[in-house]
Amino acid sequence: MEKYYLKPNLVGEPLFDRWYAWSHLISPATAAFNIKHRHIDIMQSFVQKPELHEMAVKTPHMKGGPFIDYPRERKEDIRELLEETLRDQQELLEFANAVWELNQLLLNEADGHSLTPLYERIPEPLRGYVELAYDVNNRPTFRFFEALLYASRFYKPSSQSMAFYLIDKDDDRPFVLSTPRLKEPHILDLAIPFNHPGIDEIYRLERQPQTLEYIKNALGVGDDQEELLRSFLSTEAPQPYRRYEGDGLRVRYFGHACILVESKDVSILVDPLVSYGYESELSRFTYADLPDQIDFVLITHNHQDHVLYETLLRIRHKVKHIVVPRSSMGDLQDPSLKLNLLNVGFSQEQVIELADMEKVEVRGCEITGLPFMGEHSDLDIRSKLCHHFNIHQKFTILFAADSQNIEPRLYQNIHGITGDIDVIFLGMECDGAPLSWLYGPIMPEKLARSKDQSRRLAGCNFDQAIDLVNRFNPRDVFVYAMGMEPWLEYISSIKYTDESKPIIESNRLIEACKSQGRNAQRLYGEKTLVYEDK
Repeated sequence: MEKYYLKPNLVGEPLFDRWYAWSHLISPATAAFNIKHRHIDIMQSFVQKPELHEMAVKTPHMKGGPFIDYPRERKEDIRELLEETLRDQQELLEFANAVWELNQLLLNEADGHSLTPLYERIPEPLRGYVELAYDVNNRPTFRFFEALLYASRFYKPSSQSMAFYLIDKDDDRPFVLSTPRLKEPHILDLAIPFNHPGIDEIYRLERQPQTLEYIKNALGVGDDQEELLRSFLSTEAPQPYRRYEGDGLRVRYFGHACILVESKDVSILVDPLVSYGYESELSRFTYADLPDQIDFVLITHNHQDHVLYETLLRIRHKVKHIVVPRSSMGDLQDPSLKLNLLNVGFSQEQVIELADMEKVEVRGCEITGLPFMGEHSDLDIRSKLCHHFNIHQKFTILFAADSQNIEPRLYQNIHGITGDIDVIFLGMECDGAPLSWLYGPIMPEKLARSKDQSRRLAGCNFDQAIDLVNRFNPRDVFVYAMGMEPWLEYISSIKYTDESKPIIESNRLIEACKSQGRNAQRLYGEKTLVYEDK
């Protein structure tokens, strides 16, 4: 029987309640608040004034705002989704209300005396799922028993689904945080949870062909959807992947903060966010350029452009280990990435947590998690790491990600341990969105505008970046494209110009580095670096 491969331009969007699934829609607590204070608010606004949304999404400076990217003719579809949400997500809405009540209880009643009497007054949905505490300044707080929430009625795999469709251009997808995914004739919607084994089976088709019947059975696709499924498949075999077999190191830039590092012994992929394969004027690496086995996937921090489940589910079957930063375990603003991954189908053997200065080693490659400062609007978020690679004691690379060098003494202390490095990769998105853009739904009270605007999701500016360079003394300095690649607009919503501060600041860094005799570049699209044996 004829066997089929996967077409290289097949998108598989993970959805939660018809919204694009990022990590805060997988963790039950953050999902509750995003439904209540993001999804419902946006849908209600669209139903009331669809023409306002229609105008806003066409206005460049409003890109990434809370506006649904559908024409006004879809008003009734959005109204229907809103009604379904209010009905089907009642338990999560009750959970969000209960957390707000608990906050009020602690603010009003926790005065420094024992918290034990307050346990009986915890709102019913939270009973047995939270611990009350004071910090050392006698300010009351609470934490979730997060693993129990995943085993409770508040974790809803039934709300998870996958939407498969073909894409053939870069600007073909609406921004993920503000636009739900409505059903369309060209989209194969499958009501399967993210841990469904059929997801791995369809993505194995990139290299291992199967019969149409096998694929239908793996995904549970009915005869009525067979032709749509067939349109996603091809009998043409892909080009075989060519491993790097030199004695040095090959480093490939896939866009944004995604880097593939390969020696002949080990492959490491940082912050996977990969383009699909289709004709484009801008050359880029795609899923076809990933190895058949990835020894380590490294996640730097828990933002939607660094933890992309669309990519992680696609490569799950070929990942040996995924290394994530350790969270504070139970804080609303800092959900555990390990629990996220375990509950969407990664295994205990695959997921490794690292804390500051902890290491993993494999076949002569040592990866150390380094402290990561800032970029999280001054919230107490600990699930963030930079990474220091030492490969065969020959090459050293620092992935600084979006860490903001707001306290240079930190990296002075780190340099005392690591010494100089060969290569540094860093982000310089130094404007950054305000706190409310990403974290607004989980905040009990709306911040005053001046406070909100002062607390940014910002990376290094020139002064902070040049301090890192001077301190670690790399010969190569690379700045990420910071979301400007056109295929990332649905995640980043970024449109910089030559007058934008991140461009001005990164240009200054590149010129300063070149004047010091360093190789420096702001990356864009794709790049391959080969470092021969020293």
